[in-house]
Amino acid sequence: MAYPNQPAPPPPQTMGSSNTVFITETRFDLSYLTTPSGIIKAVILVFNIIGFICIMSSAFRSNGRGVYFCILVVFAFFFTGAILILYLYHAVEKYHNVKWLKIEMIAYTTFVFLYLIAATIAVAFGSAAYSAAGFFAYLTMVLYGIDAFLKVRALKDGQLAQGHRTVTKQVHMVTPPALP
Repeated sequence: MAYPNQPAPPPPQTMGSSNTVFITETRFDLSYLTTPSGIIKAVILVFNIIGFICIMSSAFRSNGRGVYFCILVVFAFFFTGAILILYLYHAVEKYHNVKWLKIEMIAYTTFVFLYLIAATIAVAFGSAAYSAAGFFAYLTMVLYGIDAFLKVRALKDGQLAQGHRTVTKQVHMVTPPALP
């Protein structure tokens, strides 16, 4: 029997907690190469090698444009390769306190602008080898931009660079007080 002045029972309350699991031992795992960021990094490495070969096979490789292009490509190749190796060996997960997503986002955004400059001056030179290198530099620039966008989205969503977070929810029922 309900009383007219009796308040409605409160709705069930849900309380959630999250538990982040990190495996702190290094191990080799190729599964990162199946993720979008892993595929992008692998393709970027290939495009960097192709662009470097195009410039170095040109008769004008000692030109200032070619030197800038090669310095950028070699630096980007080693940076991206090092980050890829860190992901493959789960060192990113081991050192989870480092802001890996932010580091990658800043580096890849910087590479986008540097590759825009390198590709433009290579294509403007007019040599066929420089034009081919510029084409691959533009493709690399787009891939770095996509990866930077993925990192921004991951940062906004609060995702981890590597590892997984398990979220558990518990439902607590509040029972109304006993009636007199």
